[in-house]
Amino acid sequence: MKRNGYIALCFIMFVTIFSPMAVATEKAAKTGEMNFAPHAKSAVMIEADTGTVLYEKNANEKMPPASITKVMTMLLIMEAVERGELKLTDKVRTSERAASMGGSQIFLQPGEEMAVEDMIKGIAIASGNDASVAMAEHLSGTEEAFVAKMNERAKQLGMKNTNFVNSNGLPAPNHYSSATDIAIMSRELLKHEGITRFTGTYQDYLRKDSANPFWLVNTNRLVRFYEGVDGLKTGYTAEAKYCLTATAKRNNMRVISVVMGEPDVKTRNNEVSTMFNYAFTHFQVMPMYKKGETVEQLTVDKGQQPQINVVTPHSVSLLMKKGESADTFTKEVVVNPSVNAPVSKEQVVGHIFIRTKDGKDVNRIDLYPEQTVEKAGMWEILKRTTKNVLISY
Repeated sequence: MKRNGYIALCFIMFVTIFSPMAVATEKAAKTGEMNFAPHAKSAVMIEADTGTVLYEKNANEKMPPASITKVMTMLLIMEAVERGELKLTDKVRTSERAASMGGSQIFLQPGEEMAVEDMIKGIAIASGNDASVAMAEHLSGTEEAFVAKMNERAKQLGMKNTNFVNSNGLPAPNHYSSATDIAIMSRELLKHEGITRFTGTYQDYLRKDSANPFWLVNTNRLVRFYEGVDGLKTGYTAEAKYCLTATAKRNNMRVISVVMGEPDVKTRNNEVSTMFNYAFTHFQVMPMYKKGETVEQLTVDKGQQPQINVVTPHSVSLLMKKGESADTFTKEVVVNPSVNAPVSKEQVVGHIFIRTKDGKDVNRIDLYPEQTVEKAGMWEILKRTTKNVLISY
């Protein structure tokens, strides 16, 4: 890559005037000495934009994730929608197998058709096992084929301690994940901003116009009782105990907290609330780029379009501690000078590096083309070359 200009920006940041007590508090949180989730078997808390870990406890331990599994199910659904392979208005037909799922369900009947949007409601709000399997079969033909895609996506995301056996989290041998991996897939799901329209809803109805409307109440009560919470997914089985991946947003900062193996709902919700309280009390973010914002332009050699915008895949922020004084961070944008056509939207073509004054990387953000560019035909290339020759004269 060619350095497309070293762009150093001085940000008014807040750095390093802490009382001894505050320093001790921060160090204890990072090392796990301060236990915000004493009753959880494992836990982790991250800031969503940067992925910075703010607290962890046995975060890489493999454990049954119960219905938190559905975060990956919803992620594959939202990605299919974004690719145009699926519409929220599409009808999904329920198989006998999907309708036979026990546990949490929206009581789908064999042969019943329901819109994708309502299926997502059933998964996100009511944790419908039947809706999860119906969507899995709709997208991949069989649940087994869908689960293979779940595991493939987990590997792509760097989820090292996860293996899925089904799409809904019902108890099964060799079905496991970790708090860290759950935070990773939760963060990825939240990049699809429309998902919180479902996960952040406290109550709604399915089959509204039918004779038997079905009332949905969110299994994540923090959506109603903790300021800023708009998701994400609960889980419970006798083996997994009470689990939760929750997210809250305040003042441009989004935090994701995961707890696993809690003894009851009240303890689970209290400990997640404590984690959020710590994050929002001690940290803040400074927004730098919006999702999809143009950072640079890229030349496409022999492309149908000679130049395209290079954009951010998600919002980019700088995480800071509260109570710090001004200092300087640097931002460096490094983009390929040119690429050969064809160019895919999924192709990494550059990076943004955020560094401290002593050169330590704080964050690295991959950059992507705004759109796919196909290779130009010979006639188009000839016309472009002729035009350039004439201009040079």
